Amino acid sequence: MKISRRSAFIILTIIGSIGLDQISKVWVRAHVKAGSVSEIFGDYFTLHNVENKGAFLGMGSDLNETLRVVLLLILPVVVLGLVLRYVFKDKSLGNWSLFAFASIIGGGIANVYDRFVYGSVTDFWHIKLTDTLRTGIFNVADVFVSTGMIILVFIALFKKKHKEVKQ
Repeated sequence: MKISRRSAFIILTIIGSIGLDQISKVWVRAHVKAGSVSEIFGDYFTLHNVENKGAFLGMGSDLNETLRVVLLLILPVVVLGLVLRYVFKDKSLGNWSLFAFASIIGGGIANVYDRFVYGSVTDFWHIKLTDTLRTGIFNVADVFVSTGMIILVFIALFKKKHKEVKQ
């Protein structure tokens, strides 16, 4: 069976994002003391080792175990599967859209894998520009998911703007 360049691009992006995320988490678990904070670039960019039992910014960590399994394991696997199917079926998607969706899928799979294997997701980076302009603690998978979402927003805005100019 021959794999098309398009399919190879999707698969390599997904595998690459999962691989980079998992390598970074293995390193953090092995070399950064749990609960510690280390400066990378002053207080602006710090390294942590935090286990997040919830989703984004710990949301859902207080849910009972059954609900947490449904919302943080089963539902994401179903959604990621549907998005993966869509990406392989829709031949009209451009390279940027393919990269964005594959990044979201890879990052999502990486975090779901952590929840399944470890019961939590290892987060370790934090950016704080000011007391109000800062991130939560995040990981490489989160960067891939966020980057993919930002690319999709730009594509949607560009297409909408391009359609308005044509009319």
